[in-house]
Amino acid sequence: MEDSKLVNERFRYEEVTVDELRAGYEQGEFTVQEVVQSFLNHIEQYEAAYNAFTFMNPDAVDDAKKIDRLRAEGQELGLLAGIPIVIKEAVDVAGFPSTFGWAPLSKTAGGIELIPTKDATIVTRLKEAGAIILGKTNIPAFSFAFNANTSWDGPTYSAVNRLLSPGGSSSGTATAVSGNFAVLGVAEETAGSIQVPAAAQSLVGIKPSFGLIPSNGVTPLAGSTRDVLGPHARTVRDAAIMLDVMAGYSEDDPKSEAAIGKIPEKRYPAFLNEDFLKGKRLGLYGPGWRTEELSEETQELYALAIEEMKNLGAEVITDPFAGSGLAEYMKPVHGFLGIESFFYDLEKYFKNINSDLSIEAVFQRAGEVPWTKKGPLGFVFDLLNPETAAADPSIMPDLHQFNEVKAELQRIVNQVMEDHDLDGFVYPQMSKPIPPLKVENIQTTTISEINISGLPLITVPAGFYETGSPFALAFFGKMWSEAELIGMAYAYEQATQHRAAPTLTE
Repeated sequence: MEDSKLVNERFRYEEVTVDELRAGYEQGEFTVQEVVQSFLNHIEQYEAAYNAFTFMNPDAVDDAKKIDRLRAEGQELGLLAGIPIVIKEAVDVAGFPSTFGWAPLSKTAGGIELIPTKDATIVTRLKEAGAIILGKTNIPAFSFAFNANTSWDGPTYSAVNRLLSPGGSSSGTATAVSGNFAVLGVAEETAGSIQVPAAAQSLVGIKPSFGLIPSNGVTPLAGSTRDVLGPHARTVRDAAIMLDVMAGYSEDDPKSEAAIGKIPEKRYPAFLNEDFLKGKRLGLYGPGWRTEELSEETQELYALAIEEMKNLGAEVITDPFAGSGLAEYMKPVHGFLGIESFFYDLEKYFKNINSDLSIEAVFQRAGEVPWTKKGPLGFVFDLLNPETAAADPSIMPDLHQFNEVKAELQRIVNQVMEDHDLDGFVYPQMSKPIPPLKVENIQTTTISEINISGLPLITVPAGFYETGSPFALAFFGKMWSEAELIGMAYAYEQATQHRAAPTLTE
């Protein structure tokens, strides 16, 4: 335990759920204004120690008063009316700076300022559902790390343990939701940025099928190929409710056309059944997927989780990818395949903010570019460099290699599921415990196979390592199988209840 003052008095709304808040509002137990102010007070008490936020919403209390007024008038309210949420810094909120987490694009840090005048589609949907946005949450520069250490706003610390990595790049969102600074959070992923921080901070995170949720108005890394938005929550039910609001086609994002007809008519919460694992056949992690071994303690925790699922009626199949060729196929594949669309996507993003903006104009004003060897995108200098930056950003680059690999990964997964009559897969999300804050990498089992293929995945808390680092399971399956994955994760969660509220320090 760190040498810090522990605060023993528990926050009134600690671990509160969407259903509990909605019931309290309807019964007059408390008002939205009271709840939001209580969350803001909680944030004020601990934010200095955890640095989850880049910007707070000055209108949050007024937004809460409006919901209270509408309820008093008998107006019909949205699914998330009065629920405090946070938005990842990478997602546009009208009137809030869009900084990419990078100092040269942050006026506060001495750089330039970009102010979107319209909300990202996902923000519009959340506002229409009545959610109260408390603020925007910290990210590493260009959302490119498993922590927020490179942010202009300084590092974010894990709510579970300040000495451990918070996971990234949705670091601030995970800390805000796990630390009870909000009920729900918007996360975003290119290569693990929903699932890793969720696993690192004992949360439920849903990485959806590519195209299920519109992603326009989001600072891109691989917007045309890999970037997805998804919920962070403390319970599977809350995550499913939030996904209901987020998912579905928008004319503002052509990629989301793929989602038409893919959302279950009964909607996602209808699949929340404690018996959902009964009779389900699940594939287990093994060398057919990857040759990297799990740590000894991870193996032990995974074995316990497998027994828990078998006790719930699930059947497990050891290493179903054996003989599929997947592990061998992935060895030469670049982990960030698909990021080739970065400049094309970035130009579209800037034009969405203001038609006069362009990559050239923005970075000329900023005085530097991030795609140098020493810049925040230096890790992929072989893919993003001055030569690729010099190409016409209005022209989509050649993505045939990405599309071929994506199609082959989906083919292999679908074939393995068919051959073994599987309903999905369940892996330990990480192969080793969460490392200390200063360590730049987190060892996982599902990146980049899940991100290149576009397949859906949900993380659920599944215990703790001896260090106190959370252990998480990752359920995944074929495209558009979110509802079934939610059902399986819910059944496991309800039977085990591994999530534990962290004790915060000032």
